[in-house]
Amino acid sequence: MKIMIAYDGSRNAKLALARTITMFGELKPQLILVAVAENPRDITENNEALFNDEVDELKGFLAEAQTLCQNEKISAEALLLDGDARKMLLAATEKLRPDLLVIARHSHEPDGGFIARSLTYFVDELDYMTFGSVSSFLTRRAQCPLLILPSM
Repeated sequence: MKIMIAYDGSRNAKLALARTITMFGELKPQLILVAVAENPRDITENNEALFNDEVDELKGFLAEAQTLCQNEKISAEALLLDGDARKMLLAATEKLRPDLLVIARHSHEPDGGFIARSLTYFVDELDYMTFGSVSSFLTRRAQCPLLILPSM
Protein backbone atom coordinates (compact mmCIF):
# COMPACT_ATOMS: atom_id res chain seq x y z
CA MET A 1 0.00 0.00 0.00
CA LYS A 2 1.35 3.42 -0.97
CA ILE A 3 0.27 6.31 1.27
CA MET A 4 1.14 9.93 0.54
CA ILE A 5 1.16 12.33 3.48
CA ALA A 6 1.18 16.10 3.11
CA TYR A 7 3.82 17.00 5.67
CA ASP A 8 4.88 20.49 6.72
CA GLY A 9 6.32 19.72 10.14
CA SER A 10 3.40 21.35 11.93
CA ARG A 11 1.88 19.87 15.07
CA ASN A 12 -1.07 18.56 13.07
CA ALA A 13 1.16 17.07 10.36
CA LYS A 14 3.13 15.23 13.03
CA LEU A 15 -0.10 13.94 14.56
CA ALA A 16 -1.34 12.88 11.12
CA LEU A 17 1.88 10.94 10.51
CA ALA A 18 1.62 9.22 13.90
CA ARG A 19 -2.04 8.38 13.35
CA THR A 20 -1.31 7.07 9.86
CA ILE A 21 1.38 4.79 11.27
CA THR A 22 -1.01 3.63 13.99
CA MET A 23 -3.86 2.95 11.56
CA PHE A 24 -1.88 1.39 8.71
CA GLY A 25 1.42 0.29 10.28
CA GLU A 26 0.55 -3.41 10.31
CA LEU A 27 0.13 -3.27 6.53
CA LYS A 28 3.75 -2.08 6.21
CA PRO A 29 2.83 0.73 3.82
CA GLN A 30 5.25 2.69 1.71
CA LEU A 31 4.91 6.28 2.92
CA ILE A 32 5.63 9.25 0.71
CA LEU A 33 6.11 12.40 2.78
CA VAL A 34 5.48 15.46 0.64
CA ALA A 35 6.39 18.98 1.73
CA VAL A 36 5.82 22.06 -0.40
CA ALA A 37 7.84 25.25 -0.10
CA GLU A 38 5.76 28.18 -1.22
CA ASN A 39 7.61 31.16 -2.62
CA PRO A 40 7.06 34.11 -0.25
CA ARG A 41 4.98 36.96 -1.58
CA ASP A 42 7.75 39.45 -0.95
CA ILE A 43 9.25 41.58 -3.69
CA THR A 44 12.27 42.69 -1.69
CA GLU A 45 15.76 41.24 -1.86
CA ASN A 46 14.83 39.10 1.16
CA ASN A 47 12.57 36.92 -1.01
CA GLU A 48 15.23 34.38 -1.93
CA ALA A 49 16.56 34.21 1.62
CA LEU A 50 13.07 33.63 3.01
CA PHE A 51 12.43 30.89 0.47
CA ASN A 52 15.77 29.20 1.20
CA ASP A 53 15.04 29.35 4.94
CA GLU A 54 11.68 27.64 4.34
CA VAL A 55 13.32 24.96 2.17
CA ASP A 56 15.94 24.28 4.85
CA GLU A 57 13.28 24.10 7.56
CA LEU A 58 11.15 21.68 5.51
CA LYS A 59 14.20 19.48 4.79
CA GLY A 60 14.74 19.23 8.54
CA PHE A 61 11.10 18.36 9.17
CA LEU A 62 11.18 15.68 6.47
CA ALA A 63 14.38 14.18 7.90
CA GLU A 64 12.78 14.01 11.37
CA ALA A 65 9.69 12.33 9.92
CA GLN A 66 11.80 9.81 8.01
CA THR A 67 13.68 8.97 11.21
CA LEU A 68 10.37 8.40 13.00
CA CYS A 69 9.23 6.09 10.20
CA GLN A 70 12.56 4.25 10.24
CA ASN A 71 12.21 3.72 14.01
CA GLU A 72 8.74 2.27 13.39
CA LYS A 73 10.15 0.05 10.61
CA ILE A 74 7.99 1.80 8.00
CA SER A 75 9.37 2.53 4.54
CA ALA A 76 9.29 6.27 3.83
CA GLU A 77 10.61 8.54 1.14
CA ALA A 78 10.61 12.31 1.24
CA LEU A 79 9.66 14.63 -1.57
CA LEU A 80 10.22 18.40 -1.37
CA LEU A 81 8.39 20.45 -3.99
CA ASP A 82 8.06 24.16 -4.53
CA GLY A 83 5.04 26.13 -5.68
CA ASP A 84 1.38 26.35 -4.71
CA ALA A 85 0.78 23.61 -2.12
CA ARG A 86 -2.63 22.67 -3.53
CA LYS A 87 -1.41 22.29 -7.10
CA MET A 88 1.85 20.58 -6.18
CA LEU A 89 0.12 18.00 -3.97
CA LEU A 90 -2.39 17.32 -6.73
CA ALA A 91 0.41 16.92 -9.29
CA ALA A 92 2.26 14.55 -6.93
CA THR A 93 -0.84 12.35 -6.58
CA GLU A 94 -1.26 12.27 -10.34
CA LYS A 95 2.38 11.32 -10.91
CA LEU A 96 2.92 8.86 -8.04
CA ARG A 97 -0.59 7.35 -7.86
CA PRO A 98 -0.83 6.68 -4.11
CA ASP A 99 -3.53 4.40 -2.76
CA LEU A 100 -4.37 7.09 -0.18
CA LEU A 101 -3.57 10.76 0.40
CA VAL A 102 -3.51 11.91 4.03
CA ILE A 103 -3.72 15.55 5.03
CA ALA A 104 -4.26 17.24 8.37
CA ARG A 105 -6.63 20.10 8.97
CA HIS A 106 -5.06 23.22 10.40
CA SER A 107 -6.10 24.31 13.86
CA HIS A 108 -6.19 27.61 15.63
CA GLU A 109 -5.00 27.00 19.18
CA PRO A 110 -6.55 29.34 21.77
CA ASP A 111 -4.26 31.18 24.13
CA GLY A 112 -6.50 30.37 27.07
CA GLY A 113 -8.30 33.70 27.49
CA PHE A 114 -12.08 34.01 27.39
CA ILE A 115 -12.12 35.98 24.14
CA ALA A 116 -9.69 33.60 22.48
CA ARG A 117 -11.77 30.58 23.54
CA SER A 118 -14.94 32.24 22.27
CA LEU A 119 -13.33 33.04 18.94
CA THR A 120 -11.97 29.50 18.72
CA TYR A 121 -15.45 28.04 19.25
CA PHE A 122 -16.76 30.30 16.49
CA VAL A 123 -13.93 29.28 14.14
CA ASP A 124 -14.54 25.62 15.01
CA GLU A 125 -18.19 26.00 14.02
CA LEU A 126 -17.12 27.46 10.69
CA ASP A 127 -14.62 24.62 10.26
CA TYR A 128 -17.43 22.11 10.56
CA MET A 129 -19.05 23.70 7.53
CA THR A 130 -15.93 24.02 5.39
CA PHE A 131 -12.43 22.72 4.89
CA GLY A 132 -9.24 24.71 4.49
CA SER A 133 -8.22 25.76 1.03
CA VAL A 134 -5.83 22.83 0.50
CA SER A 135 -8.34 20.25 1.80
CA SER A 136 -11.16 21.70 -0.22
CA PHE A 137 -9.10 21.85 -3.41
CA LEU A 138 -7.87 18.27 -3.08
CA THR A 139 -11.29 16.93 -2.11
CA ARG A 140 -12.67 18.13 -5.41
CA ARG A 141 -9.73 17.18 -7.62
CA ALA A 142 -7.64 14.30 -6.25
CA GLN A 143 -8.17 11.04 -8.10
CA CYS A 144 -7.26 8.90 -5.09
CA PRO A 145 -8.99 8.39 -1.74
CA LEU A 146 -8.36 11.30 0.63
CA LEU A 147 -8.18 11.04 4.41
CA ILE A 148 -8.51 14.39 6.19
CA LEU A 149 -7.51 14.05 9.81
CA PRO A 150 -9.00 16.59 12.22
CA SER A 151 -6.82 18.74 14.41
CA MET A 152 -6.43 17.49 17.95
